[in-house]
Amino acid sequence: MTVADVLADQMDDTRRWLLLLVEDIEGQEWGFQPAPGMAHLLWLCGHVAVAQNLLIFNRCLGTSELDDEFISHFPLRQPVKVVGEHPFPTPAEVIKVMSDMHARAVQVVRGLTDEFLAEPAYGKDQTTINPHYRDKCGAIAHVARHEAFHAGQIASIRQLLGKPFLK
Repeated sequence: MTVADVLADQMDDTRRWLLLLVEDIEGQEWGFQPAPGMAHLLWLCGHVAVAQNLLIFNRCLGTSELDDEFISHFPLRQPVKVVGEHPFPTPAEVIKVMSDMHARAVQVVRGLTDEFLAEPAYGKDQTTINPHYRDKCGAIAHVARHEAFHAGQIASIRQLLGKPFLK
């Protein structure tokens, strides 16, 4: 098993858990915000897709797999907009984009060499090493870590919605 295989397996395992967490979410539950400006489930799932695109395709490969329209619904460092007051994609559309992005990302990651993974991974300015990772291996490892963090948020929102705890 290669380092790339381990990274891809971590991404797959984390994604399976996240999908279980949203499997029984229905209707207006997608837009439930614990407090004004906080993330809702729809935003979190869209953000996961955008982050996977950013970390793997932008930061490691210098490309993008998502269109700017989709990305624009999930900005960082801003209060999250209310579902119904912003034209978010539907939950089905977000899940499809999230699933398609993940499938492409895992396929690409499985094909990466150890030499490629050891190359520096830069931040947004393409010159500064990101504080969360220094190489492409670290950027890709951050995908699963980042998604697991948001899966924890989703699990908390589930509790607030009265959904059962999942093991």
